[in-house]
Amino acid sequence: MNRRDVVVDAAGERLEGFLTLPPQTRSLVFFAHGSGSSRFSPRNNMVAEQLNGAGIGTLLFDLLTLEENRIDEITREYRFDIDLLARRLAAAVDWAAGEAATANLNFGLFGSSTGAAAALIAAAERPLQVKAVVSRGGRPDLAGADLPLVRAPTLLIVGGDDIQVIELNEAAAAQMVNSPQLEIVPGATHLFEEPGTLEQVVHLAIDWFKLHLS
Repeated sequence: MNRRDVVVDAAGERLEGFLTLPPQTRSLVFFAHGSGSSRFSPRNNMVAEQLNGAGIGTLLFDLLTLEENRIDEITREYRFDIDLLARRLAAAVDWAAGEAATANLNFGLFGSSTGAAAALIAAAERPLQVKAVVSRGGRPDLAGADLPLVRAPTLLIVGGDDIQVIELNEAAAAQMVNSPQLEIVPGATHLFEEPGTLEQVVHLAIDWFKLHLS
């Protein structure tokens, strides 16, 4: 498996990441993590490894600079700056579209928590490049006016015990015109920490990306 360190030029900001491209892959999934997470997130790395094992390329990268991350750990101001996160994600899509190793791949977005809203806004802004979106325990409602503009097939995955987030996902889905699919994972809370629940998320995501990015 070819995993290498990359620096994503996101509209002038240099964001560090891990790019993994399985042999003969046709697809690349960008991770948009949420609250206070980074490219080192154990949960996202586990998901990325499973996607790689299924032949899907992944880009795990930091949506915030080192300085922004340092400030955010104290103030938490950047993790809820959805427009900033969406701009960085869209810029990363532009970067990958211009790189020889990734330019010809089909792009998907995998967002969690506030990163799911950023993924949906980026998908709305890059309708030709983004072919699929998966949200894990996400807050798609925070994408607001961009929800009806999303054209990419969208899968919303929520834990069965995450009642408030289920309601927020249902409300967001009602505003979307691309018939998003809502999957409830029984017995799971917001972070899918219960045994076997994150594995269910991974299987759903792999099936979705294989269907729409192959």
